Amino acid sequence: MTDPLMEHPHENVAVRICALPDEAATAALGHRFAEALRGDGLVVYLHGDLGAGKTSFARALLGALDVGERIKSPTYSLVEGYRAHGRPAWHLDLYRIADPGELEWLGLDALADPQALVLVEWPERGRGALPAPDMVIDLAYAGSGRRAELRACSERGRSVLDRLV
Repeated sequence: MTDPLMEHPHENVAVRICALPDEAATAALGHRFAEALRGDGLVVYLHGDLGAGKTSFARALLGALDVGERIKSPTYSLVEGYRAHGRPAWHLDLYRIADPGELEWLGLDALADPQALVLVEWPERGRGALPAPDMVIDLAYAGSGRRAELRACSERGRSVLDRLV
């Protein structure tokens, strides 16, 4: 399987594009992303239509970080917390949120921990209530597969993107 991972300049933001022909390729990207983290905390916004692979990517990434428990979709709970290599990891799915004010009761203060990995699906629904992203990943349909565009939005995000192989 080929992996055309390419870097493109985009307004001084590091961008990588990755073809994901099937779910196995999405999982492989999650595993490579976990290796590139090297224990760093990171806030990652996951964008994409329903079924584009956001949850599949998050599950693969968390699984590669040996969270040691069943990785559940946070569709109904809104947030799931884990320990990944001794650090906090949070997976949020904000699809069902109508207003960012609804997030107050979730105790999102823990997301500000610089050691935490924070994965947020549908982050636009939590605008103003979430920490700024270090990386944004756009997942989109591409023929019978998917396409991922990874954009570093901070130095931490650029460091992870630079290590991604």
